Amino acid sequence: MLRFLARRTALALVTLWVLSVIIFLASHALPGDVGKRILGPFADPRAVVTLDHSLGVDRPLLVQYLSWIGGFVHGDLGMSLSFHVPVSELLLRGLGNSAKLAAVAFVIVVPLSIFGGIVAALRRGRLLDRVITVGGLSATAMPEFVTSIVLILVFSVTLKVLPISVQVPADADPLTQIYHLILPSLPLVLVLFGYIARITRAGMIEALESDYTRTAVLKGLPWRTVVIRHVLRNALMPTIAVVATQTGYLIGGLVVIETMFNYQGIGQLLYTAVSQKDFPLIQAGVMTVGIVYLGATLLADISYSLLNPRIRLAGRE
Repeated sequence: MLRFLARRTALALVTLWVLSVIIFLASHALPGDVGKRILGPFADPRAVVTLDHSLGVDRPLLVQYLSWIGGFVHGDLGMSLSFHVPVSELLLRGLGNSAKLAAVAFVIVVPLSIFGGIVAALRRGRLLDRVITVGGLSATAMPEFVTSIVLILVFSVTLKVLPISVQVPADADPLTQIYHLILPSLPLVLVLFGYIARITRAGMIEALESDYTRTAVLKGLPWRTVVIRHVLRNALMPTIAVVATQTGYLIGGLVVIETMFNYQGIGQLLYTAVSQKDFPLIQAGVMTVGIVYLGATLLADISYSLLNPRIRLAGRE
């Protein structure tokens, strides 16, 4: 197990290093001059040159990269060029807000989609199976901004049961915060439901058709016992991996949702950083999302290997 974890951790570190190089080069490929963007299009060219020199953006790219990655490793993320505050402060606030939204969406979608996948597999080929499968695929294919508008019109404008605004006081109680986050979490639920339910359904069908399930049935075990003890544990292993890998999407891929609902999360923060060509914020923000995503993937690998020892044995060969 330790060898398996060491190999996965080493792969994650290499991936982060490659990601850091891509982020750095991509951010510097954005058009426009940093000093001119900060001072304005009509600024004195000498003032722009002086500001670029003070920010260090006129140095060779290799020197800038080594300086940035060294500071990132030591926790020095620099100052935001747009907000003029430490990048770490912005990321902590944005990451915390996105984590709240992702947590609400996870609490809704994970049990709902797993239950839907189980029901669809147990009713394979019947009407309920078709409704869950087709409905899930349709919801997944629908753009997030479309579902957001429809949900706002239905639940906020027509029924008036959920608030449009997601900005609540920081000292509000947890139930009030959750209440304001239900509406923006619903588009995420619709996007992920079909995917997770489909994976759960496929795992259930494969487990139901396996030899150990037939053996348990031939032994005379009750059907409920067969499903709970023999089918679910093996069927849900792929689902665990899928759910964990969606964490990166829920944390860093919420630009559309956060923009639609004016929610100050890390997705909208990165969008602002790109539009303002805020190098320190872009680089640190994308790296943070990458760390979250790879961390979730590593946890999925650990969970999967604990449930299925064959994964560890295959990696040893």
